[in-house]
Amino acid sequence: MLQAIADFGFWKSLGAIIWVNLLLSGDNAVVIALAARALPAQQQKVAVFWGSAAAIVMRVLLTMFAVALLQLPWLKLVGGVLLIWIGVKLLVPEDGEEGVEAGDSLLQAVKTILVADLVMSLDNVIAVAAAAEQGPPDLKVVLLVLGLAISIPIVIFGSTIMLRMMERFPVIITLGGALLGYIAGEIMATDPAIKGWVAQRAAWLVEYKVAGACGAAFVVALGAWLARRARSVEPAAQGGSEES
Repeated sequence: MLQAIADFGFWKSLGAIIWVNLLLSGDNAVVIALAARALPAQQQKVAVFWGSAAAIVMRVLLTMFAVALLQLPWLKLVGGVLLIWIGVKLLVPEDGEEGVEAGDSLLQAVKTILVADLVMSLDNVIAVAAAAEQGPPDLKVVLLVLGLAISIPIVIFGSTIMLRMMERFPVIITLGGALLGYIAGEIMATDPAIKGWVAQRAAWLVEYKVAGACGAAFVVALGAWLARRARSVEPAAQGGSEES
């Protein structure tokens, strides 16, 4: 185990898990704050703590389940496609979370946090499970628990700083989208259903990281195009509403 931990792949996978989770959990942190906003200040901290603790346990269990599923044929291909969609979505501007209701009791706030995190964490679960695939096979559980244990508290207590950093340095988000695309390409090329074919006829896809590079380039290019299109459509829509 110590030899595996000393391996570069372990730290590469751990860094990917933390980075992906930080990037994809910004909205979750906002939801947590919104769900507890109607409580007294002291109860807000309690609601955030217990709601987040329950969400962490749930996230770890879901991610372990997702890692197990990724061992089945065709599911890495499906997961890769979903991961590409998540990466592209990360690069396209979205509206805020105005629809989240505030809990007027401690129990209600904790429940809201847990349910909202469950609904919003599906992309996190898929992305983190895929990132864990990059590390040593016998240390996937260690990677998941360690990576989530490090990143989730940062998300909960440092969400404001994180969001400001992403607004100030948009390249962080672009690099995050590229990372998701890279992981998508890597796991798709190693799906059990096509792994033998790739090894025999296109081993260079995995050996020279071409699959990952293509995935990263595709996500960044498509995300940039959709973001540019969204920005050009928005002024036109505003102009139309003003005329009416």
